[in-house]
Amino acid sequence: MFFFVGLVLTFVFIRISVRLIRAKVRWWPGNIVHGDTHVHHVVFGTVLLLVSSVGGLVIPDDMHGARLGLAAMLGVGAALVLDEFALILHLRDVYWTNAGRLSVDAVFLAVGLTGLFLLGARPLGYDDLLDLNPDSTPVDAFALRIVAILVNLCFAIVALLKGKIWTGLLGLLLPVVPVIGAVRLARPGSPWARWRYAEGSRKLTTAYRREARLRQPIIRAKIAVQEFISGRHDLPDN
Repeated sequence: MFFFVGLVLTFVFIRISVRLIRAKVRWWPGNIVHGDTHVHHVVFGTVLLLVSSVGGLVIPDDMHGARLGLAAMLGVGAALVLDEFALILHLRDVYWTNAGRLSVDAVFLAVGLTGLFLLGARPLGYDDLLDLNPDSTPVDAFALRIVAILVNLCFAIVALLKGKIWTGLLGLLLPVVPVIGAVRLARPGSPWARWRYAEGSRKLTTAYRREARLRQPIIRAKIAVQEFISGRHDLPDN
């Protein structure tokens, strides 16, 4: 819970901060600069991640207050790093460009998955694996559970390769969901489409048509929500 609170509050704060900086509000502190170098907040996030992770390893379990504080610190560090995830990926400042939307996607994904875990969701087969004991569980039952978990994992991986990120990740928690994502057409531009759909093929043409008819309205709605929270990514990609 403390990790989740630290993650959400820090993301909201840092987005308010960068929007005020971008608007050149006089009373708000500007960017942190060392000489001619703009120190991005991913630097502070990386330090917090390291400190909180190492602290979590060395601090005894009975020091509950300290461990809760480290959990919150881990959430703060994760938010600062994920908010500049696109910068790490592209190795250049793309914060306010279209490519910078990936950072917001990463934070939304982290918040969504953490929220599901807090509500009690667990990866499919997690409880089964904890209960499995090769010495006491019948061999056929043991093998059947392992096979079911691996099959579901394979479907989830295929869904991810087809460009269906949420379907693939939710499929790790919910059965049947990854099957739907795996059997349907891949999204254009996904690894699966590049590998399996020839240019001009019927499948690729249908995928583009579905993308325009079904996916694009959803993406526009998602972008509207994200930009309401995080600001407009309207600078040109270099």
